Amino acid sequence: MAEVEEDTSASESIPEVTDYIDDLTGLSEPKGELTFASSSTVLTMPDPIMHPMGQAIGVFLLFICLLGFLNGVDYASPDSGLVRPDEFVYRLSLTAPDETATFRGAVYDHEDQPLENATVYISWDDDGIWNSTEILTKADGSFQFERLDPGLTRVDIIVERDDYRDVYSNRVLLSPPAMIEPIGFTTIDFTIPSPEDFATQPCTNGADECEIRTIDMTPEQMDHPLMDPGASSIYITIGFAFIGLALIATGFTLWAMKTGSIAILRTAASLSFFGMGHYYTACCFGIVAFLLTFAVPKRHITVGEKLPIIGQL
Repeated sequence: MAEVEEDTSASESIPEVTDYIDDLTGLSEPKGELTFASSSTVLTMPDPIMHPMGQAIGVFLLFICLLGFLNGVDYASPDSGLVRPDEFVYRLSLTAPDETATFRGAVYDHEDQPLENATVYISWDDDGIWNSTEILTKADGSFQFERLDPGLTRVDIIVERDDYRDVYSNRVLLSPPAMIEPIGFTTIDFTIPSPEDFATQPCTNGADECEIRTIDMTPEQMDHPLMDPGASSIYITIGFAFIGLALIATGFTLWAMKTGSIAILRTAASLSFFGMGHYYTACCFGIVAFLLTFAVPKRHITVGEKLPIIGQL
């Protein structure tokens, strides 16, 4: 009987020892051998150095910004340059609606005294047909016309004095509506020359003496007619705006070339578009530069790779 009991105790299995981590996770430690495998995957990051094509676009943008800057200087210098304020306003008047101009001002004599009941006669060419209108000045010498066509007009101021009719003629550019304004306003004051100045003018009919004496300033005003001083101020303000846009676009371009950001370079191209440039050169070149930014290849470098020093490029 004793031998049977020994066989029973020997056949009992030894209890499995559990690990502390296995109790926490509920997972048993693997019994097989661990197998490790290598991968060819390489960690990369965007290259902070801009692609040479992007650098070339940046140089192109700097040239475009220079065109915009020169255009702004031209606008800010109304007495010189390729484009003058009167030319700018005249171009706008060509596309302006009819009867959207108001012309007002005052008439004074050579002693700066207001002239009452002086006739202000306006005439303008409307597709080959000359239209005209007139009005008398008030006691303070003021006058106002409404619902005129923007553009070039001839203004004759007629003053009757000393049994003569003195006519003072000028070429005037009526301003079109600007921005959200439905009406364009032109304000010009006129100073009539003295009777002695009119007496020195020859008669139009060739006679020695004439009842109607004329001083015609229109031949001298063919290139640059009279215009509202406020329109010149707006023109100069636009010039400074172009200069500011050119400088901002230049800053974005240099920033993009330093950081290698295509997004910033694309922003600089968008800003340079609004610099216009002479004859819209900056607009055309700005569009080309903006489209070229989408063709710049994106480069990546391996993480841990030694980057070149920018100063040594």
